[in-house]
Amino acid sequence: MVKIYHNPRCKKSRAGLQYLQEKGIDPEVVEYLKNPVDEKELKDILVKLNKKPQDIIRTQEAVYKSEFKGREFTEDEWVKILTEYPKLIQRPIVVKGYKAVIGDPVDQIESLLT
Repeated sequence: MVKIYHNPRCKKSRAGLQYLQEKGIDPEVVEYLKNPVDEKELKDILVKLNKKPQDIIRTQEAVYKSEFKGREFTEDEWVKILTEYPKLIQRPIVVKGYKAVIGDPVDQIESLLT
């Protein structure tokens, strides 16, 4: 089972979904801006990505620049921030089993499928 955390308004996220579909995979699509992940699910995703919360932040977002840039937070605080501001999460995130990748660029997804 493959799951993609997807933002349909994002070009890179659409490319990730299309990549999976072209490979014949019909993933479970989670539109995480409409249905945000909770802290437990985000922590699970981070373990599968083998990343810290700070590693998946979209630093170019206006809310990041105005509210969080240059400030120090613990990992648990970042998890809470990311669940409150899901727009800050890199996308797409593709999960398969016990592993996950950020599908930007899309060829990162291939490493998850093989």
